[in-house]
Amino acid sequence: MPVPARILIVDDHPLFVEALQRAIVGACPDTETRDAVSIDAAKKVLESKTPFDIVLLDLALPGTRGFEGLLELRKLHPSLPIVVVSALEDPRIVQDVMRYGAAGFISKSADRSEIASALKDVMEGSLTLPKGYKPPEAPTNAEARGDLVHRLKMLTPKQLSVLRMLRQGLLNKQIAHELQIEETTVKAHVSEILRKLNVSSRTQAVIEAQKIDFEAVLGETDDKA
Repeated sequence: MPVPARILIVDDHPLFVEALQRAIVGACPDTETRDAVSIDAAKKVLESKTPFDIVLLDLALPGTRGFEGLLELRKLHPSLPIVVVSALEDPRIVQDVMRYGAAGFISKSADRSEIASALKDVMEGSLTLPKGYKPPEAPTNAEARGDLVHRLKMLTPKQLSVLRMLRQGLLNKQIAHELQIEETTVKAHVSEILRKLNVSSRTQAVIEAQKIDFEAVLGETDDKA
């Protein structure tokens, strides 16, 4: 099988990194591994002249939220296979990871043979998925709407107001002027909106808000405030 010459492990848990390195060396003795504890550290390693064949990326890293790290590395290195290695084995997360361009998903509970098989798949240009993975059933329209309404109602009245202005296409500076708050406060509200809606960009937040009667949700929340 084609063997990866260099693998970058991006994870901030030293014990897991060490265990993963042992598993990689056991499966591919000639493979060199490097590690980084954050996305910023990973970017610096990847900027070096030494090419890497695969990146093994944990989703839960300091300074990142959701799929931000994956999206950022994909944008900077679109041809580099990035495999998510995570303890979050929810089929919906696996599905999202693949939708955002990962070359595969490896569970942190995978044994050495599973890791070796996954590396083989990726080096041969295939996608790799956890053993026994089944795509989640698509939610009904009512279930999807209920989940979205629930997430929107997690927003504070001020965050809902910011989201409404995002839908109108306003920039942070304009929102700050309209709400008479600091621009840094607007940025903080936007970050919380993205986290609560489980999206990674302003555009995705607006798309989510456009799926339902957003003004009705806003009115209900205002009534309770």
